[in-house]
Order: sequence, then C-alpha cells, then structure tokens
Amino acid sequence: MTPPQSSASVSARTSVPFWRDVRVLTILAQIIFVVAVAVAGGYLYANLASAMQRRGLVAGFDFINNESGFEIGETLIPYQPTDTYGRAFLAGFLNTLWVSIVGIILTTILGVSVGIARLSPNFLLSRLAAGFIEIIRNTPLLVQLFFIYFGVFVRFPSVAESLQFPGPSFGNQRGLFFPKPIPLESFPAWAIFVVAGIFIALALWIASGRGQSKLPLGWLGFAALIAFPIIGSLLLPAPFEFEIPVRERFNFKGGLHISPEFGALLTGLVIYTAGFIAEVVRSGIQAVKRGQVEAAYALGLRGGQVLRLVIFPQALRVMLPPMTSQYLNLAKNSSLAIAIGFPDLFSVTATIANQTGQPVPVILLVMVTYLAISLFTSLLMNIYNRYVQILEK
Repeated sequence: MTPPQSSASVSARTSVPFWRDVRVLTILAQIIFVVAVAVAGGYLYANLASAMQRRGLVAGFDFINNESGFEIGETLIPYQPTDTYGRAFLAGFLNTLWVSIVGIILTTILGVSVGIARLSPNFLLSRLAAGFIEIIRNTPLLVQLFFIYFGVFVRFPSVAESLQFPGPSFGNQRGLFFPKPIPLESFPAWAIFVVAGIFIALALWIASGRGQSKLPLGWLGFAALIAFPIIGSLLLPAPFEFEIPVRERFNFKGGLHISPEFGALLTGLVIYTAGFIAEVVRSGIQAVKRGQVEAAYALGLRGGQVLRLVIFPQALRVMLPPMTSQYLNLAKNSSLAIAIGFPDLFSVTATIANQTGQPVPVILLVMVTYLAISLFTSLLMNIYNRYVQILEK
C-alpha cells in the first residue's frame, strides 16, 4: 500500500513553470511592448533632433518671451505687437475658449429644440427639422463656414448703407453693432433682486416636479424670474445705461461689436454641431420606454410636464456621453477659423511658428492646449453625468 503524499509535494508536481504561466506571460508581453514603444520613440526623437540640428533649429520654448512683432485683429485682452509671443498665444487661446463656450451654450439650445421638433406630431415642423438635420450633417463644416462668411457676412452693405435693426442695432461689412450695457452705482442692489428671482424660480421649478401642488408652480417661477428684476428697476435708480453705437465716417464707434469673422465662425459651429446634437436628443428621447410616457399621461400630466419630468430625466443617461463628444468636436473644429481669418489659437500659433522657425515646440504646445480643453470639458460633463445617474437610481 502506497503511503499518502503530502499536499506540498502534490502542489510542487502540479505547479506550472513560469514560462508557461499565463499571468507571467501577460506581464512579460506588456513589459516588452512598453520597451519597444520607448525604443521606437527614442529613435524617432533622435532622428528629429538630428534633422533639426542640421537645419539650425533648436527645440525649446525660449522664444515665448521674445517680442512678437505682429498684430492680432481681435482679442479679449489688451495686446500690442510689442508684447511677447506668450501673450499672443494667450490671446489666441482666449479667443478659442470664448467661441467654444458661447458655441456650446447656443448649440445646446438649438440642437435640443431641433431634436424635439424632429419628433413633433406636426408634419410640417417635423419635416423642416429633418431637412435641417440631413442638410447640415451631410455637408462639410468648412463649406458651411465659407458659405456663411463669404455668402452672408461679407455681402452685408457698406458702413454708409448699414442695416438697422431694433435696439438700435446695425449690421454692415465690418460686423454687427449692438447697444452695450454699462453698470451704474445701483447695479449691485438691482442684482440682488435678479438673484432672488432666480432662486425663487428654481425652487418653484423643483417643487413643480414633485407634483404635490395643483398650482402652476412652473409658470409662477417663470413669472418670478421676470417680475423681480422689473420690481428692482422700479424701486431703484436705473441699474445700467446703454452705450448706443454711433456711425462715424468710416465705421461705428461704441456699443458691442461682433466682427464678421467671429460671427461667421460662431454661426457655422453652432449650426453644424446642432445638427448632430439634434440626432442625439432624438435617439435619447426614443430610448425612453413607451410605458413610462403612457403612465405619465395616465397620471394626468400635460405634454410639457411629461417631457420635462419623465422623458428628459431618463433620456439624459443616453444623451450625455454622445453630447460630450459633440462639445469636444466643436472646440476642436474651431481651428477651422484660420480659413476665414479669425485669430483663434491655431491661427495665432501658425504665425508664431512661421516667425520663430520653431514648428515642433509650437505644435506640441497647441496639442497640449487642445488636449487640456478636451479633458476639462470631459471632466465637467462626467461630473454632471454621475450626478444625473445618482438622481435616477
């Protein structure tokens, strides 16, 4: 009779050699891949460095502190040709950031509106929304920018024959001019009324979603949002005055000015991205189960309440990830501004690269900047996405 074997001897016999262990092989494969990528990257960097050295180019960012020597037609911060390349880069970055923020807000409003209209039972409204979506999504953005800029904004009349809109506002080949509000001494006190109206409107809007009152709380909140600023204007001196644009010999002076380049870029980005967001909204709404909608109507909710309280909260789970992608595309598509002469980040850095002879550092700087914008936008949207997911559990 054979003696019983110990568990240690059995495990020693059945253990897999390390060169046949799947876990060890997986780790070795990853190490080999990382080493191969590092070697390839070092080889490419060595070739790039030697090629730049043969052409007398020095990789570095020392040029940032040198005088730029070129003008930027439109900036959000004071800028002169005697400023540094770093300030020129900052001016271009702020232009890109500004058009991206305004574009995201406007394209969300337009895209959601078109997406809801696409599902409207009204045949004409639904067909118009569908036509808008198909035309916008199936034509290149660059073509749309050219059409909007050269076919619309450039075709405006001269300064002497400016179009006048209510306001008074004006439009000509040099852009659009609107009255500019200038805060006065009573503006901080009036702002308190505005903030109070916003808080009351939000509170009533949240209370209306709970369905515990027969009063039209949503409409009461909207009325409070409008009434409180009006009451503040009646009780206090004028909180601000308007600076009206005045036509001079060659151009208008004063007021808010929107250049043709900025207007065309913003219009193109908003319209183009709204076509994609409209499809995201449509698919998100249709992803909500029909039984949820029928149950909401059975409870006596009206159409607007069903959309706001039942459909949209559930559809947001589906809509937010693709909408985030469209926001990122809008920010990156703003680089097409170079085609119509708007001094965005890409346009300004292209001039910097040409003047300094440092294309590689400049391109790396641009890539890192766009990456930072995209990551920050994704972070904000992911935070909101988690907030929505928690609310819907």
